[in-house]
Amino acid sequence: MPETTIAPARGARLALLVGGVVAALFGIAILVWPTKAAVAVTALIAVYAVIGGIVYVFMGLTSRTLGAGGRIGHVLLGLLYVVAGVFAFTELQRSAAFLALFLTIMVGALWIMEGFVSLFTVGAAGSKVLTVVFAVISIIAGFTLISSPLWGAVFLWWFLAIALIVLGVLNVLRAITGRKG
Repeated sequence: MPETTIAPARGARLALLVGGVVAALFGIAILVWPTKAAVAVTALIAVYAVIGGIVYVFMGLTSRTLGAGGRIGHVLLGLLYVVAGVFAFTELQRSAAFLALFLTIMVGALWIMEGFVSLFTVGAAGSKVLTVVFAVISIIAGFTLISSPLWGAVFLWWFLAIALIVLGVLNVLRAITGRKG
């Protein structure tokens, strides 16, 4: 009986350790080689797109439960995924730059929306002052990202790197100092 209670604790500590090391190493890679790391992430997304596209095409061609519209839709969606993935592979640098700008603008727009949604809920908020402060900061941060997406992308990329390193190291420390079971 004691072995079954110890094994999950060891497994959790091992997962924290491995996850922490991987996160910290990826964060360091972003800081040392920011462009190469962005290209690598773009390549992974391109691989996902090609594989996902092939799966969609296969499902559309072989499904017995989908109607004609569903089958055609799956095949077309799959082809779009494959084309997008192949394009991303042929233009990895440009695709990485586009992805960074797109995500930055999207995050900016989401922060603006989140700020306005917070303002609309001030009446029901537990702390009206904190809600208004959050909303104003969120709206300003969103407009800042949208008005300067290149600098915003750089900032977000560096922030991600630092967060990965800090959180990775903390998880490694948690794994090392955690209870032995």
